Amino acid sequence: MLQSLHVKNLALIEEAEVDFAGGLNILSGETGAGKSIIIGSINLALGGKVQKEMLRESRTDGETEPALVELVFRVTDERVRAQLAALSVYPENDEVILSRRIVNGRGASRVNAESVPASRIREIAAVLIDIHGQHEHQSLLSKKKHLEILDDYAADRLAEKKAELSECYRSYRKLMEEQREADVAEDERLRELSFLEYEVKEIEQASLRVGEDEELEADFRRFSNGRKITEAVGSAYASTGGDREGASDFLGRALRELSSVSSYDDRLGELELELAEIDNLLNDFNRELSDYVDGMEFDDETFYETQKRLDEINHLKSRYGGSIPEILEALDEKRERLARLKDYDAYLQDLKEKAQKAKKKLEKKCLEVSEIRKEYAVRLTEAVTQALQDLNFLDVRFQMEFARTPDFTANGFDDAEFLISTNPGEPLKPLGKVASGGELSRIMLAVKTVLADEDAVGTLIFDEIDSGISGRTAQMVSEKMNVLGRKHQIICITHLPQIAAMADAHYLIEKSVQNQMTISTIRRLGSAESVEELARMLGGVEITDTVRKSAKEMKKLAQQKKTGKEKAHV
Repeated sequence: MLQSLHVKNLALIEEAEVDFAGGLNILSGETGAGKSIIIGSINLALGGKVQKEMLRESRTDGETEPALVELVFRVTDERVRAQLAALSVYPENDEVILSRRIVNGRGASRVNAESVPASRIREIAAVLIDIHGQHEHQSLLSKKKHLEILDDYAADRLAEKKAELSECYRSYRKLMEEQREADVAEDERLRELSFLEYEVKEIEQASLRVGEDEELEADFRRFSNGRKITEAVGSAYASTGGDREGASDFLGRALRELSSVSSYDDRLGELELELAEIDNLLNDFNRELSDYVDGMEFDDETFYETQKRLDEINHLKSRYGGSIPEILEALDEKRERLARLKDYDAYLQDLKEKAQKAKKKLEKKCLEVSEIRKEYAVRLTEAVTQALQDLNFLDVRFQMEFARTPDFTANGFDDAEFLISTNPGEPLKPLGKVASGGELSRIMLAVKTVLADEDAVGTLIFDEIDSGISGRTAQMVSEKMNVLGRKHQIICITHLPQIAAMADAHYLIEKSVQNQMTISTIRRLGSAESVEELARMLGGVEITDTVRKSAKEMKKLAQQKKTGKEKAHV
C-alpha cells in the first residue's frame, strides 16, 4: 500500500506530506482547490511527463523552483515482492521509496535512493499501483483497449503463450520479407549474379590472411624510414661498442680500475660485481645490435611489393569491410548469396516451404491464444455483469464478441469487442453506441473491480470515477468502492457525499492565500470535520443545521453499511 506522499514546489502546493491509510481513502475539496495536483504529483513520481504549468516559479527571479515528489510504499505481499525482485527491486524494511526531483524541467528518478530511468520506474510502478484517471473510461470506446483488459485478466495463462506467439510472428515476418525481396525479375537476378561472381573472384584472388595487414603495415613503416633507421642504429652501435672511445671501452677501463682496488674494501667488491654485470649486458646488447645491422635490408623492390600488397588490401577494405576478418565474412555471405542465385528455383522453393511452415506454426499459436481468450472472456464478462448489477445496471447483459483480423499480428488474430445491453429487449451493441459518459464510468469501475480481484496490485487510485452519476447509482458506487477497499487500498477523489461518507480515511484539500501567494494544502479530517465536509458537499454555498443533520445521518448509515459488509465479508 501507499504509506505516504511528500510533495514540494508543485503548482499550488508549496510543501505537503500525506500519510494514507488502508481501505478507502477519500480526497475531497472545492473545485479548483488542487485535487488534480495530488494525482498529477503521483503520476510525476511514477515517470509521467513533466508539465511546465505544474512547476512553481520563484518569487525572486521568475525561474522554476526545484520540485520533489516522494512516494513510500509498504510491501508485504509475496506476489508483489516476487514481481519486484524480477525487476531487481528489493524492499528495505518492507518499504519501497519512489522519488522524482525536477530541476529546470528535467526529472531525475530514484528507487530506494538508486537512480533509474523514467521507463524503469514506470515498470516498477505498474506492480505497486494502478491509476484510473478522470477520462480513462473513454478508452473503453477503443476495441484495442477491450483486448488489453481481457489479456490482463487472463495474464497467468496467456503471458507465456503470447511471448511464444510474438516470437513466431517475428520469424514469420522475417521469412515473408525475405521471400518478397527474393521475388526479383530474371534480368535483375542475372545482373546481381554477374556482379557477385566478380566480387567473390576479386576477394578470393587476394588470398587474404588474418593479421597480414598488420605485418605489412609494420614492414611499410620500417621501409619508409630505412635511411633514418640505418643512421640511428649505426650511431648507437658506434657509441656503445663500435668505436675505440665508445661506452664499452670506457666501461672496460672503469672495471679494470675498480678491480685493482676491490680487494681493499668489501663495498668496492660489490660495486665491481655490479659494474661487471653492466659490462656483460652492454656486450650482449652490442652483439644483438650488430646482428640487426647485418640483417638490415631496405631494397626498393621489397618496399615496392610491400606497398603494392597494402594498397590491394586497403582497396578491399574500402569495398567489403574495415578489416580482413570483415572482408572474409563478406566473402562467405556473397558465396551463400551466389549459390542461391545459381540455383534460384530451389532456393525459392525452400524459402516458400519455410514460410508455409512458419505460417502454420503461427496459426497454431494464434489459435491457442484465441481459445484461452475465449475461455477467459466468458469468466470476465460474467464477473463484470455481476459487478454492473451491483452498480445499478439491473437488467444488463455484457458479452464479448470475437472476430478475426485480416492479417496476423504479434498479438494474434483476435479482433475482440465488448457488447452491452442495458435495457430488457434491447440487442447487444458496442459500448460506444449505447453507454453514456456516466455509464462508461461505472463500467470501467466494474472492470477495475474484477481485475483487482485477480491482481496483486495493492493500491488503486480513482480520479473522479463518479462523473455523471447521482442518487441511488452514486450510493451503489460507494458500496462497490467500500467492497473493493476490503482487499485493496483505494485512494479516490470525489465530489459525491455518498462516496465520501464511506471513507475509512477522509482528506480535505483546501486553497488559501498566504504571503500574497495562493497555496493548496491537504489534511486528514477527524470524524466531526468529515461530517462538516459532507455537509458542504450536500448543501453547497449555505450549510444549514438541516444539512448538517443530513450529513451526520449519511455518515452514520455509511458506517452501518461498512460494518455490515465487513461482517458479511468475514
